[in-house]
Amino acid sequence: MKTFVVGAGSDLGVHIDGAHLGPIQLMNDLKGFYKGESYSQAQDENIIKSRNLSDRRKNEYEIDKFNTKLYQAILEKEKEEYFPITIGGDHSVAVASALASAKVHENIGIIWIDAHTDYNTFDTTVSGNIHGLPLAAITGYKNHELRYFYDGNIIQPSKAVVIGARSIDEWEKDNIKYSGITVFTTEDIKEKGAEAVFEEAWKIASDRTKGVHISFDLDVIDPEIAPGVSIPEFDGISEEEAMKINECIIKHLEQITSYDLVEFNPLRDIDRKTEQIAINLLAQIIRGAENLKKLPEKIY
Repeated sequence: MKTFVVGAGSDLGVHIDGAHLGPIQLMNDLKGFYKGESYSQAQDENIIKSRNLSDRRKNEYEIDKFNTKLYQAILEKEKEEYFPITIGGDHSVAVASALASAKVHENIGIIWIDAHTDYNTFDTTVSGNIHGLPLAAITGYKNHELRYFYDGNIIQPSKAVVIGARSIDEWEKDNIKYSGITVFTTEDIKEKGAEAVFEEAWKIASDRTKGVHISFDLDVIDPEIAPGVSIPEFDGISEEEAMKINECIIKHLEQITSYDLVEFNPLRDIDRKTEQIAINLLAQIIRGAENLKKLPEKIY
């Protein structure tokens, strides 16, 4: 399988600075073993970033501009049958990567591995951080302002699954309830095991679809283990559980359309702990993809 690594260097979706540097650092780390095609995109240095927590539409225009360009870059390679691996940046970049896959494959599911469900709208967000809105935008639950650039099918909420959630805003819970997405919490992982939860999620996301987009947020891991994220949430999963989920992803890689790894913030990392976990996850996926010589034909 031909891989295409994309550095999406934006932290406009969060009031904390630093995640825009994550792709630069990780892509430099990858140079030791990754020889495939790559693309880097950085946010405009001239932007005066809003960090005002009372602003519910922080950096909306700038994010849309960034994602429009990112979407076109990924879409072009998707059409050429590359496997895009997008390195964020905050999670708002997934609007571009997920919808590029949805455009090409038309009917896909999505698995969102995250401490947060990212299912707020501009009306329900408490912080105004747009990285808390992307999954709702991707599945067509309001937030159309975040997908102005897109003219394809949205991902159906019934085919959207969150794994590892443990921080959901009160108003956001109603959005989830009425949308029909499925949520597995960190507690579910502790009770059932990472592999069992992933396989349940996979059945939902892959049922009668033409593939699944994976979006992996590093804040799903406990910040004692992976401190280098912008919005840490305690009582997260272990490194071993994160790697087990990644192994499950690789098991289904022939049916996965694209993969994100987001929210690495090197300014908040300690002793490069998060960086090393991120590199291990990316190395697993890249090697798994490169070992797939030919995509098997799937019958729908």
